[in-house]
Amino acid sequence: MPAITRILLKISGEALMGSQTHGLDPQMLDYVRSEVKKVVDAGIETAIVVGGGNLFRGISSSAAGLPRHVGDSLGMFATLMNATALAGYFNAHGLPSKAFSAFPVGNLLEPFSVDAARAALSQGKVTVFGGGTSNPYFTTDTAAVLRALEISADFLVKATQVDGIYSDDPKKNPAAEFLPQITYDEMLRLNLRIMDASAVAIARENRLPVQVVALRTPGAMLAALTGGAVGSRVVPS
Repeated sequence: MPAITRILLKISGEALMGSQTHGLDPQMLDYVRSEVKKVVDAGIETAIVVGGGNLFRGISSSAAGLPRHVGDSLGMFATLMNATALAGYFNAHGLPSKAFSAFPVGNLLEPFSVDAARAALSQGKVTVFGGGTSNPYFTTDTAAVLRALEISADFLVKATQVDGIYSDDPKKNPAAEFLPQITYDEMLRLNLRIMDASAVAIARENRLPVQVVALRTPGAMLAALTGGAVGSRVVPS
């Protein structure tokens, strides 16, 4: 596979709560730091888009009587909290990092710009993007694809709670088939929920390589970038 020099890593907010029911698990923060450091130590510039589901799930807010756009806005604020936490923890434990916000939040975080993000990456800093796309009705999957394209990432790695892409939810259907490789078109046709349709369509249009791996498998993120047989690959038709 071609040499990879810059990647975008997508991490769900739910992953950061570890065994807790919500919030941030310090053990998971340290685990994520150690896994990201393996990638950085391999000479790969690393950016991260983080979700906010451990703090607030905007897409489910309608059940609480909130309009979708309000719930999504609250979800975007939750991702800012996670981005701040990740970058702060990384910096405090020897992994230089910088967090960016998709929209202005005073002097708390620097607003995202392509030039600033690329500059931070070239300085060896892990860049953490919060705030989603800054627009409601778009998930952090779409934000991850957009940011990956904006920073000219060679690869997008989505680290999930499962070890790849299945024909159905393996937690609900034990007979679900593991798919080591699948095309963008097949993902859309089968309506697989590992990534939302908007994210898959944009990745397909720009031929962005995507690998889905298990976050909790040590070394999986690095293996996905160095030719290891891990997770599931999304490829052009």
